[in-house]
Amino acid sequence: MLRHRIKVEAYQGDSAYGPQYGPAEEVRALVTGTIKRVRSATGAEVVSTAQVYAALGLTAPPGSRITLPDGRTTTVISFTEHTAPGLGAPESTEVMCE
Repeated sequence: MLRHRIKVEAYQGDSAYGPQYGPAEEVRALVTGTIKRVRSATGAEVVSTAQVYAALGLTAPPGSRITLPDGRTTTVISFTEHTAPGLGAPESTEVMCE
């Protein structure tokens, strides 16, 4: 089901030279290009133009950079892990991107 490959550079904080990112990690994912209104980490209502679904364990805090399969680089607005312990349902990480 995870048909796409993306590159994730996890946001690590700001420095005197701007945002700092971890090394690029290639991840299998499912990417959709739906336009949705979502809430950012600060509670502001923003527009997400790409949504990424990946396996649990993806590290992509808000502010991280993601390079999508089409080559576009986007920024993470929010991410959520979906789990269902004991139910046998699929588990995933959902990432909303600018």
